[in-house]
Amino acid sequence: MHKQDFPLLTNTPTVYLDSAASAQKPQSVLAAMDTFYRTYYANVHRGQCHIAAQATDLYERARRTIAAFIHAEPDTVVFTKSTTESINLVAAGYERLLRAGDEVLVCIAEHHANFVPWQQACLRSDATFKTFGITSDGTIDMADFNAQLSPRTKIVAVAQLGNVLGVANPVREIVAAAHAVGARVLVDGAQSCAHMPVNVKDLDCDFFAFSGHKLYGPTGIGVLYGKAEALSELPPYQFGGDMIRHVSVAETTFAEVPAKFEAGTPPFVEAVGLAAAVDYVQDIGMETIAEHEQNLTSLLCQGLSDIPGLTMLGDGSLKKGIVTFNVAGIHPADIAFALTQDNICVRVGHHCAMPVHARFHQDVSLRVSFGLYNEPADVATFLTSLHKTISLFGG
Repeated sequence: MHKQDFPLLTNTPTVYLDSAASAQKPQSVLAAMDTFYRTYYANVHRGQCHIAAQATDLYERARRTIAAFIHAEPDTVVFTKSTTESINLVAAGYERLLRAGDEVLVCIAEHHANFVPWQQACLRSDATFKTFGITSDGTIDMADFNAQLSPRTKIVAVAQLGNVLGVANPVREIVAAAHAVGARVLVDGAQSCAHMPVNVKDLDCDFFAFSGHKLYGPTGIGVLYGKAEALSELPPYQFGGDMIRHVSVAETTFAEVPAKFEAGTPPFVEAVGLAAAVDYVQDIGMETIAEHEQNLTSLLCQGLSDIPGLTMLGDGSLKKGIVTFNVAGIHPADIAFALTQDNICVRVGHHCAMPVHARFHQDVSLRVSFGLYNEPADVATFLTSLHKTISLFGG
């Protein structure tokens, strides 16, 4: 599906199955950034020359494109360098807002980027860091969530789509319950934005974070959406140029959101690249992408189901584009090394999610993750190589 649009995949025999870590880039994204550098490159918001005006227009146009992609208003979209920075921005703000007796509630299956910042914010503010669990099939244990939620909960953090289990979480239900006790909700959308349609208005979440590089866009850019009232509560995360209203020796006043959170020179070329990526996936259709990747996921899980000693993390029937597993007696790093001899790229490790691996009594796992450019032939190639590898180890 559209593999011909991705230069790296058309110029090599690579079977790329690591899109959850970082997706490949279509030619349209590369071209948009190259044109910007060659034609419009000047710093945004400050310059008076004609190319600075063009650059600023393209940057703010990119904000509008990306806001529309998630069904948000442009002035509620903040550009950062990554999902990680977006979450840290919110957590740093809450570190100053939380008090002893307050609670932060986080899913045990979160990526460390949506786990550690909240843990550290609680340690520094004397708030209480709490977690809620998941069931053996990889879904959120809603009974545990509701038991942990209380009027003391100030913020809930949860991914829309897990980077290890590949299961879509019931975000609307979580948001509704959290709002009922007065808590705000931050949703990590790093994985979901590339795999399914996203509508922050429908989710009703207070914050939503994602990255460019997982959405077929460039590295070095992330997005933080926040409801206007939620963003206005937060203090600035960094200080510097373009985020101030007035500076004197006595005091500094700050610009309105989103400029308030965009200190210094922003990733404006990367924003244009991410907007091109958004245009690309929207031309295909997020529903079409989701259906295509679901078919690939089902093919893979069916092919893995008859392998002796293979343990999948979570229920394969619930997965969306991400499958993690181990094979008894063979370290996943050895499997990955053998696969790369056949030009197959997968991911091995704890995937920046140690607590969820501990939940399944695993230290690490092998992860296969799909992008829109993958094809059924990639699944067949992977399974053939995996069977060959297991036989080499005596399996």
